[in-house]
Amino acid sequence: MMMLLLLLYDAAPPTNSPMRWESAIRAMEKWDARTPPPEGAVFFCGSSSIVRWDMANAFPMLATVRRGFGGSRIDDTTFHAHRILLPYRPGAIVFYAGDNDLASGRSAKRVRDDFRAFVAKVRRTHPDVPIHFIAIKPSVARWKLWPTIQEANRLIAAECDGKKTTFVDIVPAMLDAKGKPRPELLAKDGLHLSVEGYAIWNALVAKALASR
Repeated sequence: MMMLLLLLYDAAPPTNSPMRWESAIRAMEKWDARTPPPEGAVFFCGSSSIVRWDMANAFPMLATVRRGFGGSRIDDTTFHAHRILLPYRPGAIVFYAGDNDLASGRSAKRVRDDFRAFVAKVRRTHPDVPIHFIAIKPSVARWKLWPTIQEANRLIAAECDGKKTTFVDIVPAMLDAKGKPRPELLAKDGLHLSVEGYAIWNALVAKALASR
């Protein structure tokens, strides 16, 4: 049945279907066949903030594996986890997504529920791997969504036990004294991170990983 679905979606996958990422997932699988991820590596999963992250320079002492595809939502990673994450033995998972979920009209509770589903799927095969969820960031481009982003962050933080699942709160460091996004931490599009923005994430994620 899955093979039939793949053949159907190869032609024209629906824009809201996880199958729209099939080419990206296949590319990851081909890369893994040539260079298998090492045991204990930190898997960075999620959307474009993961894709753009210079992990080699940010975490030179760690083996890192990128599992990001730009424009994705939380449930996209969950759907493909059995192909790009679960076959391996990660030492930790760093997850960033939610921006695109809310921008597409999904509610804060839906984002929380999708994160809960991701954790549940990982736990079925990797009960002890630490999962670090990076808070959905404030940005100029999506500032109108800020109340919903705050609610989603609050709900997801409540899901994290601070042990096997942690909430990496990058929000305070990304806001100015007036509670607005610091533009120097964002790229010209007002949405993605600048080098300075990633520097903040690097420090906070390194701290979370050091506690695992």
